[in-house]
Amino acid sequence: MKNLKLIGFLIILASSLMFIQCTSDPIQGEQGIAGENGIDGIDGIDGIDGVDSTASCLACHSDSHRDPIYASYDLSLHGLDPLHTDRGTGDEINTSDYTNRGSCAQCHTSDGYKDYVAGYPINPGDGYPDDLSYPFGKQTISCKTCHSEHRTFDFETDGQDFALRNIDPVVLVYDGTTVVDFEGTSNNCTTCHQPRNSYVIPSGVDDYTITSSRFGPHHGPQSTILEGILGANIAGSEAYPGIGADGDNSHRTGLNGVASNCVSCHMGTTTDDTDGLHSMWPTKNACTTCHTNGAPTEVTDFTADFETLKGLLIAAGSLTESGSTVSGTYPIAVAQATWNWKTLQEDKSNGVHNPKYAKALLKNSIQALQ
Repeated sequence: MKNLKLIGFLIILASSLMFIQCTSDPIQGEQGIAGENGIDGIDGIDGIDGVDSTASCLACHSDSHRDPIYASYDLSLHGLDPLHTDRGTGDEINTSDYTNRGSCAQCHTSDGYKDYVAGYPINPGDGYPDDLSYPFGKQTISCKTCHSEHRTFDFETDGQDFALRNIDPVVLVYDGTTVVDFEGTSNNCTTCHQPRNSYVIPSGVDDYTITSSRFGPHHGPQSTILEGILGANIAGSEAYPGIGADGDNSHRTGLNGVASNCVSCHMGTTTDDTDGLHSMWPTKNACTTCHTNGAPTEVTDFTADFETLKGLLIAAGSLTESGSTVSGTYPIAVAQATWNWKTLQEDKSNGVHNPKYAKALLKNSIQALQ
Protein backbone atom coordinates (compact mmCIF):
# COMPACT_ATOMS: atom_id res chain seq x y z
CA MET A 1 0.00 0.00 0.00
CA LYS A 2 2.88 2.37 0.90
CA ASN A 3 4.50 1.57 -2.44
CA LEU A 4 1.33 2.56 -4.33
CA LYS A 5 1.15 5.90 -2.52
CA LEU A 6 4.77 6.56 -3.40
CA ILE A 7 4.23 5.77 -7.07
CA GLY A 8 1.18 8.10 -7.18
CA PHE A 9 3.20 10.90 -5.59
CA LEU A 10 5.97 10.51 -8.16
CA ILE A 11 3.45 10.65 -11.04
CA ILE A 12 1.96 13.90 -9.70
CA LEU A 13 5.43 15.41 -9.33
CA ALA A 14 6.47 14.47 -12.88
CA SER A 15 3.29 15.96 -14.30
CA SER A 16 3.90 19.25 -12.49
CA LEU A 17 7.40 19.52 -13.91
CA MET A 18 6.10 18.91 -17.48
CA PHE A 19 3.43 21.60 -17.05
CA ILE A 20 6.02 24.11 -15.84
CA GLN A 21 8.33 23.33 -18.83
CA CYS A 22 5.50 23.79 -21.43
CA THR A 23 4.32 27.14 -20.09
CA SER A 24 7.62 28.84 -19.23
CA ASP A 25 9.51 31.11 -21.69
CA PRO A 26 12.19 29.38 -23.75
CA ILE A 27 15.77 30.31 -23.23
CA GLN A 28 16.80 32.90 -25.86
CA GLY A 29 19.90 32.02 -27.87
CA GLU A 30 22.24 34.40 -29.84
CA GLN A 31 20.81 35.47 -33.39
CA GLY A 32 22.77 34.24 -36.45
CA ILE A 33 23.85 36.27 -39.60
CA ALA A 34 21.18 36.66 -42.37
CA GLY A 35 21.90 34.75 -45.60
CA GLU A 36 22.50 36.43 -49.01
CA ASN A 37 19.67 36.89 -51.57
CA GLY A 38 19.50 34.31 -54.30
CA ILE A 39 20.12 35.09 -58.03
CA ASP A 40 17.02 36.21 -60.05
CA GLY A 41 15.62 33.66 -62.47
CA ILE A 42 15.68 34.17 -66.31
CA ASP A 43 12.70 36.10 -67.77
CA GLY A 44 10.24 33.99 -69.73
CA ILE A 45 9.75 34.44 -73.54
CA ASP A 46 6.95 36.86 -74.56
CA GLY A 47 3.94 35.17 -76.17
CA ILE A 48 3.04 35.84 -79.81
CA ASP A 49 0.34 38.47 -80.30
CA GLY A 50 -2.97 37.00 -81.44
CA VAL A 51 -4.53 37.91 -84.78
CA ASP A 52 -6.96 40.84 -84.64
CA SER A 53 -10.22 39.11 -85.43
CA THR A 54 -11.91 42.34 -86.51
CA ALA A 55 -9.22 43.77 -88.80
CA SER A 56 -10.43 42.05 -91.98
CA CYS A 57 -14.04 42.95 -91.16
CA LEU A 58 -13.32 46.63 -90.56
CA ALA A 59 -11.66 46.88 -93.95
CA CYS A 60 -15.21 46.93 -95.36
CA HIS A 61 -17.56 47.25 -92.40
CA SER A 62 -16.66 50.78 -91.34
CA ASP A 63 -18.18 54.18 -92.05
CA SER A 64 -14.98 55.40 -93.65
CA HIS A 65 -15.22 52.60 -96.20
CA ARG A 66 -18.95 52.63 -96.76
CA ASP A 67 -19.67 56.37 -96.99
CA PRO A 68 -17.92 56.75 -100.39
CA ILE A 69 -19.84 53.69 -101.60
CA TYR A 70 -23.18 55.28 -100.70
CA ALA A 71 -22.21 58.52 -102.48
CA SER A 72 -21.09 56.60 -105.56
CA TYR A 73 -24.19 54.41 -105.63
CA ASP A 74 -26.42 57.49 -105.74
CA LEU A 75 -25.01 58.12 -109.25
CA SER A 76 -25.93 54.64 -110.47
CA LEU A 77 -28.93 53.69 -112.58
CA HIS A 78 -29.50 51.13 -109.85
CA GLY A 79 -29.55 53.86 -107.20
CA LEU A 80 -32.20 54.41 -104.58
CA ASP A 81 -33.85 57.27 -106.48
CA PRO A 82 -35.93 55.36 -109.07
CA LEU A 83 -35.67 58.18 -111.64
CA HIS A 84 -32.29 58.44 -113.38
CA THR A 85 -30.82 59.94 -116.52
CA ASP A 86 -29.04 57.59 -118.89
CA ARG A 87 -25.71 59.29 -119.66
CA GLY A 88 -25.49 57.55 -123.00
CA THR A 89 -28.91 58.49 -124.38
CA GLY A 90 -30.02 61.31 -122.11
CA ASP A 91 -33.27 59.44 -121.48
CA GLU A 92 -34.88 59.54 -118.05
CA ILE A 93 -35.28 56.00 -116.76
CA ASN A 94 -37.57 54.93 -113.96
CA THR A 95 -36.17 51.61 -112.80
CA SER A 96 -39.19 51.00 -110.56
CA ASP A 97 -41.91 51.33 -113.19
CA TYR A 98 -42.41 47.57 -113.35
CA THR A 99 -42.07 46.55 -109.73
CA ASN A 100 -45.67 45.35 -109.51
CA ARG A 101 -45.43 43.01 -112.49
CA GLY A 102 -44.70 39.45 -111.56
CA SER A 103 -42.69 38.79 -114.73
CA CYS A 104 -40.37 41.74 -114.03
CA ALA A 105 -40.00 41.40 -110.27
CA GLN A 106 -36.90 39.21 -110.29
CA CYS A 107 -34.77 42.14 -111.40
CA HIS A 108 -36.86 45.25 -110.69
CA THR A 109 -37.56 44.55 -107.01
CA SER A 110 -35.28 43.75 -104.12
CA ASP A 111 -37.43 40.92 -102.78
CA GLY A 112 -37.89 39.48 -106.26
CA TYR A 113 -34.15 39.29 -106.85
CA LYS A 114 -33.56 37.63 -103.48
CA ASP A 115 -36.19 34.99 -104.24
CA TYR A 116 -34.83 34.46 -107.74
CA VAL A 117 -31.21 33.79 -106.78
CA ALA A 118 -32.35 31.64 -103.84
CA GLY A 119 -34.36 29.45 -106.21
CA TYR A 120 -37.74 30.35 -104.75
CA PRO A 121 -40.80 30.98 -106.95
CA ILE A 122 -41.18 34.60 -108.02
CA ASN A 123 -44.30 36.18 -106.57
CA PRO A 124 -46.87 35.76 -109.37
CA GLY A 125 -49.80 37.94 -110.31
CA ASP A 126 -49.28 41.47 -109.01
CA GLY A 127 -45.65 40.81 -108.13
CA TYR A 128 -44.14 42.43 -105.04
CA PRO A 129 -46.02 45.34 -103.46
CA ASP A 130 -44.64 48.81 -102.92
CA ASP A 131 -42.94 49.15 -99.58
CA LEU A 132 -42.76 52.42 -97.66
CA SER A 133 -39.59 51.24 -95.94
CA TYR A 134 -37.82 51.82 -99.26
CA PRO A 135 -37.04 55.28 -100.64
CA PHE A 136 -39.97 56.70 -102.64
CA GLY A 137 -42.08 53.73 -101.50
CA LYS A 138 -40.60 51.56 -104.25
CA GLN A 139 -38.61 48.37 -103.88
CA THR A 140 -35.57 49.83 -105.58
CA ILE A 141 -32.31 47.91 -105.75
CA SER A 142 -30.35 48.54 -102.55
CA CYS A 143 -27.21 47.21 -100.85
CA LYS A 144 -29.04 44.20 -99.40
CA THR A 145 -30.44 43.27 -102.81
CA CYS A 146 -27.04 42.17 -104.07
CA HIS A 147 -25.22 41.59 -100.76
CA SER A 148 -26.16 39.11 -98.06
CA GLU A 149 -23.56 37.14 -96.10
CA HIS A 150 -20.12 35.73 -96.84
CA ARG A 151 -19.86 32.16 -97.98
CA THR A 152 -16.47 31.90 -96.27
CA PHE A 153 -14.21 34.15 -94.24
CA ASP A 154 -11.02 32.57 -95.57
CA PHE A 155 -10.54 35.27 -98.19
CA GLU A 156 -6.85 34.49 -98.64
CA THR A 157 -7.64 30.96 -99.81
CA ASP A 158 -11.15 31.28 -101.26
CA GLY A 159 -11.07 34.84 -102.58
CA GLN A 160 -13.21 37.78 -101.56
CA ASP A 161 -16.86 37.12 -102.39
CA PHE A 162 -18.03 40.52 -101.05
CA ALA A 163 -21.05 38.71 -99.60
CA LEU A 164 -22.69 38.78 -103.03
CA ARG A 165 -25.83 36.71 -103.39
CA ASN A 166 -24.54 35.05 -106.54
CA ILE A 167 -21.02 34.43 -107.84
CA ASP A 168 -21.81 31.08 -109.46
CA PRO A 169 -22.13 30.48 -113.22
CA VAL A 170 -25.50 31.65 -114.55
CA VAL A 171 -27.92 29.46 -116.49
CA LEU A 172 -29.63 31.85 -118.93
CA VAL A 173 -33.39 32.20 -118.72
CA TYR A 174 -33.54 32.40 -122.52
CA ASP A 175 -33.32 28.63 -122.94
CA GLY A 176 -32.62 27.26 -119.47
CA THR A 177 -29.49 25.44 -120.66
CA THR A 178 -26.87 27.95 -121.84
CA VAL A 179 -24.36 28.79 -119.09
CA VAL A 180 -22.37 32.01 -118.85
CA ASP A 181 -19.50 32.11 -116.37
CA PHE A 182 -17.37 35.21 -115.83
CA GLU A 183 -15.64 33.38 -112.97
CA GLY A 184 -16.56 35.34 -109.90
CA THR A 185 -18.27 38.54 -108.86
CA SER A 186 -19.37 39.53 -112.39
CA ASN A 187 -21.77 36.58 -112.37
CA ASN A 188 -23.92 38.60 -109.99
CA CYS A 189 -24.39 41.12 -112.83
CA THR A 190 -25.20 38.44 -115.39
CA THR A 191 -28.09 37.25 -113.22
CA CYS A 192 -30.12 40.22 -114.49
CA HIS A 193 -28.17 41.55 -117.46
CA GLN A 194 -29.30 38.81 -119.82
CA PRO A 195 -32.08 38.52 -122.40
CA ARG A 196 -35.51 37.32 -121.35
CA ASN A 197 -37.04 34.29 -123.05
CA SER A 198 -39.95 36.19 -124.61
CA TYR A 199 -39.08 35.68 -128.28
CA VAL A 200 -37.35 33.02 -130.35
CA ILE A 201 -34.28 34.22 -132.24
CA PRO A 202 -35.15 34.11 -135.97
CA SER A 203 -33.37 31.31 -137.83
CA GLY A 204 -33.79 29.02 -140.84
CA VAL A 205 -35.20 30.15 -144.21
CA ASP A 206 -38.95 30.54 -143.64
CA ASP A 207 -40.74 33.83 -143.09
CA TYR A 208 -40.89 34.95 -139.46
CA THR A 209 -43.78 36.63 -137.64
CA ILE A 210 -42.99 39.49 -135.24
CA THR A 211 -45.82 39.60 -132.74
CA SER A 212 -45.00 42.63 -130.59
CA SER A 213 -43.62 46.16 -130.60
CA ARG A 214 -41.23 44.92 -127.89
CA PHE A 215 -39.66 42.25 -130.08
CA GLY A 216 -36.01 41.68 -129.21
CA PRO A 217 -33.91 40.58 -126.23
CA HIS A 218 -35.45 43.03 -123.74
CA HIS A 219 -33.08 45.37 -121.85
CA GLY A 220 -30.31 43.06 -120.74
CA PRO A 221 -28.12 41.53 -123.47
CA GLN A 222 -24.86 42.96 -122.07
CA SER A 223 -23.59 39.61 -120.78
CA THR A 224 -24.51 37.69 -123.92
CA ILE A 225 -22.91 40.29 -126.22
CA LEU A 226 -19.71 40.05 -124.14
CA GLU A 227 -19.93 36.26 -124.40
CA GLY A 228 -20.61 36.46 -128.16
CA ILE A 229 -23.93 34.62 -128.19
CA LEU A 230 -27.69 35.01 -128.81
CA GLY A 231 -27.44 37.22 -131.86
CA ALA A 232 -28.89 36.12 -135.20
CA ASN A 233 -25.63 35.11 -136.85
CA ILE A 234 -26.35 35.92 -140.50
CA ALA A 235 -23.68 34.65 -142.88
CA GLY A 236 -21.65 37.43 -144.46
CA SER A 237 -18.23 38.91 -145.07
CA GLU A 238 -17.52 39.59 -141.39
CA ALA A 239 -16.37 36.60 -139.36
CA TYR A 240 -17.93 35.99 -135.95
CA PRO A 241 -15.30 35.93 -133.19
CA GLY A 242 -16.35 32.77 -131.37
CA ILE A 243 -17.89 32.17 -127.98
CA GLY A 244 -16.68 33.04 -124.51
CA ALA A 245 -13.12 32.56 -123.39
CA ASP A 246 -12.44 30.50 -126.53
CA GLY A 247 -13.53 33.35 -128.79
CA ASP A 248 -11.63 36.28 -130.26
CA ASN A 249 -12.99 39.03 -128.04
CA SER A 250 -10.09 40.58 -126.13
CA HIS A 251 -12.55 42.08 -123.64
CA ARG A 252 -13.60 38.56 -122.71
CA THR A 253 -10.39 36.58 -123.07
CA GLY A 254 -7.93 39.23 -121.91
CA LEU A 255 -5.30 41.31 -123.66
CA ASN A 256 -1.73 41.68 -122.43
CA GLY A 257 -2.61 39.31 -119.62
CA VAL A 258 -5.49 41.49 -118.42
CA ALA A 259 -9.01 40.03 -118.76
CA SER A 260 -12.02 42.32 -118.67
CA ASN A 261 -15.37 41.67 -117.08
CA CYS A 262 -18.34 43.59 -115.72
CA VAL A 263 -16.67 44.52 -112.45
CA SER A 264 -13.25 45.42 -113.79
CA CYS A 265 -14.67 47.92 -116.32
CA HIS A 266 -17.72 49.26 -114.50
CA MET A 267 -16.46 49.29 -110.91
CA GLY A 268 -12.80 50.17 -111.30
CA THR A 269 -10.87 53.04 -109.74
CA THR A 270 -12.81 56.25 -110.29
CA THR A 271 -11.53 58.97 -112.60
CA ASP A 272 -13.19 61.95 -110.94
CA ASP A 273 -15.73 60.52 -108.46
CA THR A 274 -18.43 60.35 -111.15
CA ASP A 275 -17.57 56.94 -112.57
CA GLY A 276 -16.37 53.51 -111.49
CA LEU A 277 -16.86 52.15 -107.98
CA HIS A 278 -20.57 51.65 -107.19
CA SER A 279 -21.72 54.22 -109.77
CA MET A 280 -21.15 51.40 -112.28
CA TRP A 281 -20.44 53.93 -115.01
CA PRO A 282 -17.39 52.61 -116.92
CA THR A 283 -14.19 54.28 -115.85
CA LYS A 284 -11.51 55.33 -118.32
CA ASN A 285 -8.90 54.07 -115.87
CA ALA A 286 -9.98 50.52 -116.68
CA CYS A 287 -9.61 51.11 -120.41
CA THR A 288 -6.23 52.86 -120.55
CA THR A 289 -4.48 49.79 -119.21
CA CYS A 290 -4.74 48.48 -122.76
CA HIS A 291 -5.95 51.52 -124.74
CA THR A 292 -2.95 53.70 -123.98
CA ASN A 293 -4.01 56.34 -126.51
CA GLY A 294 -7.35 56.87 -124.78
CA ALA A 295 -10.58 55.01 -124.11
CA PRO A 296 -12.77 54.52 -127.21
CA THR A 297 -16.43 55.44 -126.87
CA GLU A 298 -17.56 53.16 -129.69
CA VAL A 299 -16.39 50.57 -132.18
CA THR A 300 -15.10 52.04 -135.45
CA ASP A 301 -18.02 52.88 -137.78
CA PHE A 302 -20.55 51.62 -135.23
CA THR A 303 -22.82 54.69 -135.29
CA ALA A 304 -22.80 54.92 -139.09
CA ASP A 305 -23.56 51.22 -139.55
CA PHE A 306 -26.18 51.28 -136.78
CA GLU A 307 -28.05 54.13 -138.51
CA THR A 308 -27.69 52.48 -141.92
CA LEU A 309 -29.26 49.27 -140.65
CA LYS A 310 -32.04 51.22 -138.94
CA GLY A 311 -32.89 52.93 -142.23
CA LEU A 312 -33.04 49.61 -144.06
CA LEU A 313 -35.36 48.14 -141.41
CA ILE A 314 -37.66 51.17 -141.52
CA ALA A 315 -37.83 50.73 -145.29
CA ALA A 316 -38.61 47.03 -144.81
CA GLY A 317 -41.45 47.97 -142.43
CA SER A 318 -40.22 46.09 -139.34
CA LEU A 319 -39.04 49.18 -137.41
CA THR A 320 -40.40 52.63 -136.65
CA GLU A 321 -38.45 55.88 -136.44
CA SER A 322 -38.62 55.65 -132.65
CA GLY A 323 -37.03 52.20 -132.70
CA SER A 324 -40.11 50.11 -131.89
CA THR A 325 -40.69 46.94 -133.86
CA VAL A 326 -43.77 46.53 -136.04
CA SER A 327 -45.85 43.37 -135.81
CA GLY A 328 -46.12 41.41 -139.04
CA THR A 329 -44.66 38.57 -141.09
CA TYR A 330 -41.30 39.25 -142.74
CA PRO A 331 -38.62 37.48 -144.76
CA ILE A 332 -36.19 35.72 -142.45
CA ALA A 333 -33.35 38.14 -143.29
CA VAL A 334 -35.47 41.12 -142.20
CA ALA A 335 -36.48 39.41 -138.95
CA GLN A 336 -32.87 38.44 -138.17
CA ALA A 337 -31.56 41.92 -138.95
CA THR A 338 -34.30 43.42 -136.77
CA TRP A 339 -33.28 41.15 -133.90
CA ASN A 340 -29.64 42.16 -134.30
CA TRP A 341 -30.44 45.89 -134.37
CA LYS A 342 -32.56 45.59 -131.22
CA THR A 343 -29.86 43.54 -129.51
CA LEU A 344 -27.20 46.20 -130.13
CA GLN A 345 -29.63 48.99 -129.21
CA GLU A 346 -30.40 47.32 -125.87
CA ASP A 347 -26.73 46.52 -125.21
CA LYS A 348 -25.97 50.28 -125.05
CA SER A 349 -22.19 49.87 -125.30
CA ASN A 350 -21.84 51.06 -128.93
CA GLY A 351 -20.24 47.71 -129.63
CA VAL A 352 -17.54 48.07 -126.98
CA HIS A 353 -18.59 44.96 -125.04
CA ASN A 354 -17.58 42.80 -128.00
CA PRO A 355 -16.26 44.86 -130.96
CA LYS A 356 -15.84 42.03 -133.45
CA TYR A 357 -19.19 40.46 -132.66
CA ALA A 358 -21.01 43.81 -132.86
CA LYS A 359 -19.34 44.61 -136.19
CA ALA A 360 -20.26 41.20 -137.64
CA LEU A 361 -23.91 41.50 -136.53
CA LEU A 362 -24.21 44.96 -138.09
CA LYS A 363 -22.33 44.52 -141.36
CA ASN A 364 -23.70 41.07 -142.15
CA SER A 365 -27.25 42.30 -141.43
CA ILE A 366 -26.76 45.25 -143.77
CA GLN A 367 -25.43 43.02 -146.52
CA ALA A 368 -28.37 40.63 -146.15
CA LEU A 369 -30.86 43.48 -146.63
CA GLN A 370 -28.98 45.16 -149.49
